[in-house]
Amino acid sequence: MENIAFEDIKVGMSVSYSQTITDADVKAFAGLSGDHNPVHVNEEYASESRFKKRIAHGLISASFFSALFGTKLPGPGCVYAGQNLKFKRPVYLGDTVTATVEVTLIDAKKRNVFFSTTCKVKNKVVISGDAELYVP
Repeated sequence: MENIAFEDIKVGMSVSYSQTITDADVKAFAGLSGDHNPVHVNEEYASESRFKKRIAHGLISASFFSALFGTKLPGPGCVYAGQNLKFKRPVYLGDTVTATVEVTLIDAKKRNVFFSTTCKVKNKVVISGDAELYVP
């Protein structure tokens, strides 16, 4: 884990994380969240949906932002103050999601850092949004 001092954070800094979504990920997330929507967990049901096959929970991909914040930028000890998300495309099992966060604004007085947040699959945006983090 990296730990970047608040004073060393600059607008434009960014980090990324990639992970391939598996059946095990989707089942584990369904168990953890309680979201057993059949479009995520039932192949037969999903095949009749507009997606034609199972899709991953959107919040699986969005959770990669938290991983980046807590381990890379800003790093350990930071706390979410806010996040908005726009889900633009489905993520299918087997897709590799790349999450990227980029510093867009720093409020030194409140020690808050603002980020753009994006997830992509094959260079297409699947999630976009913004986040605000408090950095101790």
